[in-house]
Formats: sequence, C-alpha cells, structure tokens
Amino acid sequence: MKFKEVKHSIPKVDGKGLLKGASAYTDDLAVESALIIKLLRSPYAFAHIKSIDTKKALRLEGIECILTYKDVPRIPITRAGQGYPEPSPKDKFILDEYVRYVGDEVAIIAGTTQKVVEDAIKLIEVEYDVLEPVLDFEKAEGNKSVIHPEKEIYSMFPMGLDAKNNIACSYLDTMIVGDVDKTIAECDVKVEHRYYTHAQQHVAMEPHTSTAYIDVQGRLNIITSTQNPYHTRRIIGEALAKPLRDIRIFKPRIGGAFGAKQQIHNDIFTAIVTLKTGKPSKCFYTRKEVFESSFTRHQMRFDIRIGADKKGNIQAIDMQLLSNTGAYGEHALTTFMVAGAKTLPMYNKTTAIRFEGKVVYTNKCPAGAYRGYGAIQANFAVESAIRELAEKLNMDPVELRLKNCIKEGETSPVFTIMGEGGEGIAQVMESCKLDYCITRGRELIGWNEKYPSKQIAPNKIRSVGTAIAMQGSGIPLLDMGAAVLKLNDDGFFNLLVGATDLGTGSDTILSQIAAEAIGVPVDRIVITSSDTDTTPYDVGAYASSTTFVSGNAARKAGLNMRAKLIEEAAKALEAANKNDVIFEDCTFKLKDKSITLKELSEGLYYKFGAGMKQLIASGSNTSPKSPPPFMAAYVEIELDTETGKIDILDYVAVVDCGTPINPNLAKIQVEGGILQGIGMAMYEDVIYSKDGKMLTNNMMKYKIPNRKDVKKLTVEFAESYEPAGPYGAKSVGEIGIDTPLAAIANAVYNAVGVRIRSVPLTPEKILNGILEKS
Repeated sequence: MKFKEVKHSIPKVDGKGLLKGASAYTDDLAVESALIIKLLRSPYAFAHIKSIDTKKALRLEGIECILTYKDVPRIPITRAGQGYPEPSPKDKFILDEYVRYVGDEVAIIAGTTQKVVEDAIKLIEVEYDVLEPVLDFEKAEGNKSVIHPEKEIYSMFPMGLDAKNNIACSYLDTMIVGDVDKTIAECDVKVEHRYYTHAQQHVAMEPHTSTAYIDVQGRLNIITSTQNPYHTRRIIGEALAKPLRDIRIFKPRIGGAFGAKQQIHNDIFTAIVTLKTGKPSKCFYTRKEVFESSFTRHQMRFDIRIGADKKGNIQAIDMQLLSNTGAYGEHALTTFMVAGAKTLPMYNKTTAIRFEGKVVYTNKCPAGAYRGYGAIQANFAVESAIRELAEKLNMDPVELRLKNCIKEGETSPVFTIMGEGGEGIAQVMESCKLDYCITRGRELIGWNEKYPSKQIAPNKIRSVGTAIAMQGSGIPLLDMGAAVLKLNDDGFFNLLVGATDLGTGSDTILSQIAAEAIGVPVDRIVITSSDTDTTPYDVGAYASSTTFVSGNAARKAGLNMRAKLIEEAAKALEAANKNDVIFEDCTFKLKDKSITLKELSEGLYYKFGAGMKQLIASGSNTSPKSPPPFMAAYVEIELDTETGKIDILDYVAVVDCGTPINPNLAKIQVEGGILQGIGMAMYEDVIYSKDGKMLTNNMMKYKIPNRKDVKKLTVEFAESYEPAGPYGAKSVGEIGIDTPLAAIANAVYNAVGVRIRSVPLTPEKILNGILEKS
C-alpha cells in the first residue's frame, strides 16, 4: 500500500535542535534560583526510625526546609503510573517511619545551594531500630520479618495482596485451560525445568529530574522527565490531597526512560517543597541514586513444564512464576501478568495451559517498569524450554516453532482469559507474519549451513541460536489517547497530543500520521505534546501504546480536520455538493475553480466576514484489541572454550510490526531493544552485599554493552498490515528486547552442550559447564 507521509523515513522533528544543544531537558528549564533538594536515605535494608533530630541542620544558613515523615501527609499511594483503577498495591507513603531498603527516603532537605544541603544532611541525627531484612525472594513468603506491617495499605481491587505474608499480589486458579497435569503425564515427550532471571538497571542517559514552581494563579507547576504526565498529576494530587485543577505537569525532552520514568520519583519532593516554601525547587538524582533508589527490572523464577507428542505437536504448557517486587509493589501485578500474556499465545495449538504464581516483597530496591517487562523474563524461560524440547524430540528447533506457532487468522484462549482482547473477546490475529519472520530469519542467518555449530579453531566454536517473541499494542479498553488539530492562517496546523516522546520519535510519527490523514506534507504540522494544561489526555508512553493508541487518535483527528476543511472549501468555492471538492497538493479544486489551503485559512480568519471561524478537530482512541507485533531472532556467536567468552557475530531480527510509520525510527527501536536484551543476557547484573547494600551502584561496576559488542545487527520488517492500526501499524517499541536471553543461551548450548538456566550468561558459568561436562 502506498502512502505519501507514513512509511517514509523522515528525520525526527526535534533532531536538529537537540544536536545543536538547545535547552530542552528538565534541568535546562529550572530557574537558577530554585532551591536544591536532596534526600537523606537509609543505610539499612530494613529498620524502624525511633527518632530523628533536624535542629542542627535547620540552623545552617541557606536551609529552607527539612521534612520528615511527621511533616508530610500520610496517604498510601502507588508511584506506578498506570491505568485506573490502579493495578498496584497502595503501599507507599511520601515518607514513613519504616525504611525498607538501602536508599529508601528518610528526610527531604531543601536549601539554596547543593553544598549547604549536603552539609545539612550530615547534621541530621537518626536513631534506627535495625530489623532483620528479607533479601532472598524465595524465602519471602511467610517470613517472620513482615516488610509492610502498616495497616493503611490496600489495593483498589482484589489482587491477592497479603502483606502479613510479604505477598504483594497473586494469580491462582484463573489462567487454566484443560487438565494440564493429565495432559502432560500422557505426552510422549516432556521437559520440566526451573529458570531464573535477574534484576536489571535502565541506565537512561538522563537521571530522574524534576523542578517545580508556583505560577501567577497560585497553581503548582511541575516540569519533569516523566513518561506519563496525566498519571503523574493524579498521583501527586492524591498524595498531597490537592485538587488536580491546581496542578500542572509538563514534560520537556527526555534523555531516555525505558520504563524507569513510568512512575513518580522526585516529582513529589519538588512538589511538596515548593508548596511548603512557596519557592521554586529542583531535585536531580545522581547516578548512584538512580541505581540504588529508583527501580530495577523484576527478578523472577519460572518453573516450566511442556509436553508434546512424538511428532512435535505441543500439547500442554505449565508456567509457575515467582516474582520479586522489592520493597514496594509498583507494577507487581501487571509485570507478572505480562509474563504469561506475551508468551503463551505464541504456541496456540496446545490443549492445556496453566499460568499461576505470586509476587513477593523483599528488602531490596523496588522493582518497576522496564521495557518488555515480564515478557523478556518469561521469553527466556519459555524459549529455552522449547529448545530443550526440540533436543528431546531430535527435531530442528526452527521446525518445532514453525509447527506450533500462532498464525494469521488464529487465536488463543489466553487472549480471552487474560483480557488481552478485552473482556470475553477472543482476539483473532488479523495480522501475523510470525511464520514468515521465522523462515526469513533462518535464511538471513544461514541457519541450515551453520546449525548447530562449527569448530573453527582448537578453542573456538561458532554456533547459532534462535528465539521468537510477541508483544502487544497498548492495553485494551484501558489505554486512551487523544489528539487535537488546529488550523492556523498560512495553512499550517498545530497538533496537540498528550502522548509522550521519550526520545523514541513519537512526536515525529504522530505528525506523519496526522499529515497523512489530512492530506498535507508533514512540514505543515507543528506538534506540541505532554502538557496537562494545553494538550489532551493521553495514557502516556508505556505498554507499547503510542503508535497504536495515540496514532489512531491522531489519524481520527486528521480525518475530522480534512472533512471540516473540505466543507469550508465547498462553501468558498460555492459547490453544490461538498463531495465534488477534491483536495490534493494543498489545493481544493472544483472543476475550473480552486482555492489553496493558505487562502482558505486566511479567509476563515480575516476575510470571510460572517463565515469566519476557527477550525479545530479532535480524535480520541481506545480499542478492544491489542494487536501483537511478532519477531523471530537469530544469533551467531563465537565461543572460546578456554575462557567461556562469547562474541556476538551477527544478530538477525525479522519483525512484524504492521506498517512501520517511520521505518528508520522503527529500525532504531528494534536495534536499541536488542542491545539492551544482549546486556541483560551477557553483562548486566544487580549485585547486593549480604546485608542488602547494592554493590553495582555505578557505571564502573555495572557494565552495559556498547555498539562494538555486537559485530553486526540485521533488522528487517515483514510486509504486514494491521486493520485496527493507524495505516496498518502495530507497536515496535518493546519487541526487540525480548529474544536475546534465550537466543544466546540456545546458541551456547548448540556450541558446547552446556544449558544455562539463569542469566547473565557469564564466561564463568559457561566455563564451569564445560569443565563439568568433561
């Protein structure tokens, strides 16, 4: 299908400005006189504050405000920016008398300079009753140490919150199809193994930053690097018992987020300090604070059972999950649910499925949203187990996936039970090119020539591995986005969207979609986004929602604007029937008469007399569907059998994301996700001391991959069209991250026969496996 504006790789609308160093980020926009805010943080993993004395610190010249748990509202909230009712336990207070991990907040200190604030922190005297921490998530349930003894915490709907037993939520006896135990017992071939995934840091370039001020109307204004301004406003209003009409949230440019900014961080601290003092304030986290005191990916344990007949037809899958939410329950339930919802439908030929488990509290850094959350962890377990099943079947793992994977026109009971198609709706795959992705990827990597491995030197083996993945496109009937278009004189348009550009290019692709719908070049669109006062509502940038949810809103607004333009042009051209007017190349034509878009806009604003008016069009979008993008990944590695070191020679990704609105930006999204997935697979590990202090709290100790760590990245898009998406588009933001863990683990097995069921896949684990085999 041919398009004029979408499916074209145009530069990002903010690209030149950012390259030139324009003042675009939160810290750039803070006033110089803003009070500096720092936090006194807990040195203990679990403790009760017996007393806190701030008198000495308050005497320092330049200290404007010190707040402890005694000075702030005690209202339980969740910091997670999600839909409503919020699917996370309300288990967090602005400040509390209990501290639940090393780095938890004890006091808020604000002063005129960073030095005086840091000096004041040293003068605050705190007496702690140190408690026994829970650091092993497999020992959390029923532990004698109860991490949340407070009575006020609650959940907005039943989710299995059982704080007295350290359970944040549970999911039992619901996602069951058929008789799983009986079916597996009767299978000819079965695998049963336990897999572990670890916590992971986001490492966005921009740390969490917020600044606040009171405007001339007495309203609280917060500029913050957030993924969801409207959720942020709601949470802050709730925490401070303040009407939302008195709060404005504005998101400028963001230096990366990856889910880390899908919850409030220091926004609440700048808000409360500015309200207490009446003065502007700002709070920016150090890299150490980002690591220790924000969020990580959820650590998880999977028990997987899969059964198949002798021909490789998968009959049953059983997934039991234990997840570690850390000190607080942000995203605890949704991350857990995604683990099942974004893996189990891929193998839809099964007659029996079960997915259950629990999410527990521990005294570690809280877990939260991270790109591909839940899905990447479960993908490692499922796709590793599929390879192990192929081994038992003596079957090519590619052929096993092709035989069992979901295809166009098919569905899965998981969609209905877990709500992915809306309540009670069996979502049918109207666009699914997963089988094509698998076969095309096999061709690109040269699978048939390279599988399973090839010895190239006495100590060097080259091998290939594969994994497949699916994601979603927003959350059905919960996510909503809106767009407004305003025609200006000179014939250009303001596009107002609440959607949040995280550096992903969503401002660009939404402009392309709106331009396509109106029928004008994209340079006629001037976009403004992410301001709760001036832009319409949008759920925010998470759950791979922006292209599908917000993009459909921009398309609807564009089509509505086009209809209004043609109606007004018909009047100007004195058309008997507006359907006779043709709009192309920014000109309205009626037989031998015409009027340009610029002339029409000028007429509407200062020439048409009684016919003058402002043209505004809007569009809102929610959907009962969440069409999954799909991906097949193949990796070629070179493994040194003397050291266990892996080199990534080539990583191939073939992606079905429907119509890529901007192919270059889509490709960059996939490449970035792959690199982050490789980081989790091979390098990154959040390590704690025996008393709960994070040891990998800086960039010297926490290694992330760079572009040189992958010799070659190959990304292709399948020709696909999703009827429910804007011009056939589905999401692409998260799909790239899911596969590297399993694909690389499978390649390691194909190279040396060592099956590693926990990540990261370190040289030590590989070498130990080789030595054990020998």
